[in-house]
Amino acid sequence: MTQDISANMIRIARESGESSTVPPVDLGARVRELRKARGWTLAQAAGQAGLARSTLSKIENGQMSPTYEALKKLAVGLEISVPQLFTPPAAEKISGRMAITKSGEGAAKATTTYEHELLGDALSKKQMLPYRARIRARSMAEFDGWVRHDGEEFLYVLTGVVQLFTEFYEPVELRRGDSAYYDATMGHNVVSTSAEDATILWVTSLV
Repeated sequence: MTQDISANMIRIARESGESSTVPPVDLGARVRELRKARGWTLAQAAGQAGLARSTLSKIENGQMSPTYEALKKLAVGLEISVPQLFTPPAAEKISGRMAITKSGEGAAKATTTYEHELLGDALSKKQMLPYRARIRARSMAEFDGWVRHDGEEFLYVLTGVVQLFTEFYEPVELRRGDSAYYDATMGHNVVSTSAEDATILWVTSLV
């Protein structure tokens, strides 16, 4: 049975265009893991795959070596590719890191155009930089050229109305609930067009 499954693994990898060197995986345990991760019973998973419940039970318990057609049905039912049946996900590295920032308690960083409140500032080596900003600027003339930096950036308007200026696009007006995602290496500036200072949530990637 093990030889049959190993042969299937090699053939599946070749048919999918992947290397014939496939790490050995307990197919039954892998299928059971995928099924339980979706919260499905044997009957539900079998129905999704178009297989008999008894057939799926035998596969999970290593009592039968499935045909390639059965493997394809399993993959479709589990919404994965056939090779993924034999390739477990990379080991998860759970850091357990977390930082809570209560309203108004973020580290303050002020400039002539923006007031920034850094969020999650207690964490070092972050992969993204979230901060709340109050937009003081009312015109492009208040900036000393474009703001630009590495990474990508997400902007979400919390209050007020802003105008997003970018190097390669026409200015865009954004109101409460509106958002923008853009390449931060492209020149960009934001001004408030409402009577009061607008506030926005900014998230910048650091990788």
